[in-house]
Amino acid sequence: MASLADSLRARGDEDLTALLRMRPDLATPPPADTSVLATRAGVRSSVARACEDLDSFALSTLEALVLLDADSAPVALDAVAEMLGSGVTPQRTRRAVEELRRRALVWGEDAELAVVPTAREALPAFPAGLGRPADDLTPDAAGAALAELDEQERDLVSKLAGPRPIGRTKDAGRGITADEATTPVQRLLAKGLLLRRDAETVELPRQLALAVRGDDPMGPVEPEEPLLDLVAHDQATVDSTAAGEVLELLRHLESLLHLWSEDPPDVLRSGGIGVRDIRRAAKELDVDEARVSLLVELAVAANLIAATDGGEPQWTLTYAADTWLASGPEQRWAPLAKSWVDLPRLPGLIGARDEKDRLLGPLSEELRRPLAPRDRHRILGLLDELPGGHGVRDADEAAAVLAWRAPRRGGRLRDDLVRWTLREATALGVVALGALSSAGRAVLFDDASTAAQVLTSALPEPLDHVLVQADLTVVAPGRLEPELAADMNLVADVESAGSATVYRVGESSVRRALDAGRGADELHALFRDRSRTPIPQGLTYLIDDVARRHGRLRAGTASAFLRCDDSVLLAEVLASPGIGELELRRIAPTVLVSPLPLVEVLDGLRAAGFAPAAEGPDGQILDLRSDGHRVRGRGKAAQQPVLPTPPGEEQLAELIAQVRSGDRAGSVRRGSAMSPERGRPSAEATLRLLRDAAAQQRSVWLGFVNSNGVSSQVVVQPVSVGGGVLQGVDRGSGEPGRFPLHRITSVAVVED
Repeated sequence: MASLADSLRARGDEDLTALLRMRPDLATPPPADTSVLATRAGVRSSVARACEDLDSFALSTLEALVLLDADSAPVALDAVAEMLGSGVTPQRTRRAVEELRRRALVWGEDAELAVVPTAREALPAFPAGLGRPADDLTPDAAGAALAELDEQERDLVSKLAGPRPIGRTKDAGRGITADEATTPVQRLLAKGLLLRRDAETVELPRQLALAVRGDDPMGPVEPEEPLLDLVAHDQATVDSTAAGEVLELLRHLESLLHLWSEDPPDVLRSGGIGVRDIRRAAKELDVDEARVSLLVELAVAANLIAATDGGEPQWTLTYAADTWLASGPEQRWAPLAKSWVDLPRLPGLIGARDEKDRLLGPLSEELRRPLAPRDRHRILGLLDELPGGHGVRDADEAAAVLAWRAPRRGGRLRDDLVRWTLREATALGVVALGALSSAGRAVLFDDASTAAQVLTSALPEPLDHVLVQADLTVVAPGRLEPELAADMNLVADVESAGSATVYRVGESSVRRALDAGRGADELHALFRDRSRTPIPQGLTYLIDDVARRHGRLRAGTASAFLRCDDSVLLAEVLASPGIGELELRRIAPTVLVSPLPLVEVLDGLRAAGFAPAAEGPDGQILDLRSDGHRVRGRGKAAQQPVLPTPPGEEQLAELIAQVRSGDRAGSVRRGSAMSPERGRPSAEATLRLLRDAAAQQRSVWLGFVNSNGVSSQVVVQPVSVGGGVLQGVDRGSGEPGRFPLHRITSVAVVED
């Protein structure tokens, strides 16, 4: 029958282009002709890569062909359908075989199908769970032997006829006769119904497994993709739910940035973040450690946090973090979501252990997976196929569908990847209620600015009011305007968050606002103007009481000074236990000074129970809250892995033309060939041969190396030779071309 090279040579240009698009590794480097292309298509590594894109049934079809020894002799399509089992029709088998043909894994007509020999090596050691055939066991004899087995022997054979035909036993290395056999394994070995692989392993012969399986020789085969159990939602409901998740994510990330701005965690020797830092952040944010770990990965991916240089590096906010914190929620979210989609890491591995039983933490190098973005697009692409507003009921169902579509993708983490991706996408608002949100779809297929615009329409309108309660809590019934949100975060502490945020006003929060330069009148005006409910008297008293005590002590730089109109209060400060560490001394009845920095003096006084306020040279209150150290961070290009780019349409067209030219060059009859060598007579002879061919209008066969170092063959009609260049017309394409003489490796006149 025809070879794979003959089959490829007979294909049209569109079919060859489709092959190279499905198997881009065949195009690098460009093959000189179809024979080279066919050889490359049969390489084991290339066949294994091609199998990664096959669905479950196509793989089963390829396994059936290998089981029928189609790699050594032609096999009929009907035999393949019969091997696949009673539930598979010949039409469905034909479609699968056609898919294998398009990928150059199978060739030949339906009556004579062949597979590349390396397919056997690229497939599992036991295709369809079937072992090696026994040399002296016929199908009829296997059926008769199966009928004579006792219950224990049949149970053992049925177990080995499942997904794996081998078992471990100490009896494998012992030679026992039928009379001596006492166990089921010994009896089956004595009867020749088990094969010895080694001293501790036995294998069920293929004939006996086929007899057990009956009408389904390959066991359970899924010819069609599993159906998803969908849940119908209105798209607006999906988008609003996703928007709520977005706001919650942004709130948590903002809190984390503020926390680490004041106290950045150290960088571990392995490059990650310590467990203690994650636990401390989880406690401060009131979330679980998995949530903090995802936030950390997102912050680094979006260049909001980076490691400092030096002997004791820390994870510190970048300059970009300040811009991010000052932006609206849609401008914050879009780069985060984009960074996650393209993140070459697997945050889902955090908390697992590596081969050495070491715990994998956030930002550790073991989480790096260059193919993670491709897998995310594939998983989220499944949701994009669903009708608008429809979602999957369970992540396991989505995993089952994707496992059918590409069983060999993802390795042992294949199904976990689906669960992790959907969980992370839900936390980011890319997915909600099992469905792809409108903003999530924009993240996948558009740029960040478009995704931000789509999210804006889903976010609730910001509110300009709050509801003050009698118990000194303040309820924000929705998203607040940025200015109001900043005021509430300053004067109150978040007690609970969600669709409605509950703040609590306390002495420490009021003091924080006063420390930032707000006066009591401003705080009264804030609640009076922004609250839709009456202001409780307790809140008024609280603000006035804290304000009355706040700032009675005034601290400045001397390195630092304390001033107070009440000399008794200063005396109380000096007499306070533990205050000696501040090295305060009186320089006037109402003034104390200290050599310590102002911030340390303030912290020490507050720890002793006083409420000092910082003031500047003009006597105005200073806000001494630190914004923390900032670093430049990494560029976007440094964060993304460089993956090979598949050839474009123009490159594929040129490549196919080169292959056709090589085929034509290989088919012509050539006279004596010459190989040019610089500075030697053969070079002169080659030049003379080319000039004679141009004068006589005869075609020549050229071996040629292009500027990329790729060799090819072409048949050329020379027009002129001069200036170190052969100018001629490609006999195959009819296109004129220039061929530098120093790139010609061999030349021969074409015999008519």
